[in-house]
Amino acid sequence: MNLAEGSFRVERCIILTGMSGGGKSTALHMLEDQGFFAIDNIPPRLLTDLLDILAQHQSARNFGVAAVIDVRGEPFLDDLEKVVATLRNRAVQVTVVFLDASDDFLVRRFETTRRKHPLAEGKSLLDGIARERQMMERVKGLADIVIDTSGSKVRDFRSDLLGRLGLTGESFSVIITSFGFKYGLPQDVDFLFDVRALPNPYYVVNLQSQSGLDQCVCDYLMEFDITRGLLHRLVDLLGFIMPEYIKIGKMQVHVAVGCTGGRHRSVAVAQWLAEAIDNFKVVTRHRDLKKDLESEGGA
Repeated sequence: MNLAEGSFRVERCIILTGMSGGGKSTALHMLEDQGFFAIDNIPPRLLTDLLDILAQHQSARNFGVAAVIDVRGEPFLDDLEKVVATLRNRAVQVTVVFLDASDDFLVRRFETTRRKHPLAEGKSLLDGIARERQMMERVKGLADIVIDTSGSKVRDFRSDLLGRLGLTGESFSVIITSFGFKYGLPQDVDFLFDVRALPNPYYVVNLQSQSGLDQCVCDYLMEFDITRGLLHRLVDLLGFIMPEYIKIGKMQVHVAVGCTGGRHRSVAVAQWLAEAIDNFKVVTRHRDLKKDLESEGGA
């Protein structure tokens, strides 16, 4: 299938290039976390054919392709300008990002990681950097975005990169799961809150057969100071920590709320938290809501 003619197509391609040690691998991981199909070290002339193939890949179609092209593909660097023009003629949104850093910082990074510079064979590290900088000068002129990563912290680099690419934390999501302790703990959570200290609606005759999704159960729980106080503190904590997770590149947080049986208190609290965290994509799951009440105090 040809990219320009098929019913499926890759609409966006971000090309990461620049100096070795400038942050290309870090940037590639950041874009992969955003949903992009990530490719490291590809010769430019193969990129057009690869986008044809990846038109069948869901993440490549939905988000795009991020590809690193650098001096490791030295014989093909001359093809980059032609490939970018070809893709743009096919209506692919192409963005070339050039990642740079001062010689001092590049030297420091190579010394810290003990990696070998790709162009320093038989030469000093500074000689390799100088040669690469000369080779990449024309490529830098093709760039739509140039970022100097000298001294940048990872969270600042991420914010700068995604901001310039028009990508934000919109893909950040929160999963809130209610559960019953008697059915076991969820295994993949970032935060687990135990709400068994709240008054138990199970012991109220007309509420026992209801659940935390019913207004009568919610009204009952909200009569107590401990419920209101706990919710206030949980919302405050999550509201504080979510933006910090986004800064460090974490794109999903799983919050679990547990009571005895997972039917009344945990369900209600999970619903309230989901309503309070309304500036992110929130998925709410009630793991044990439909399980039978098997013992006294089952909620």
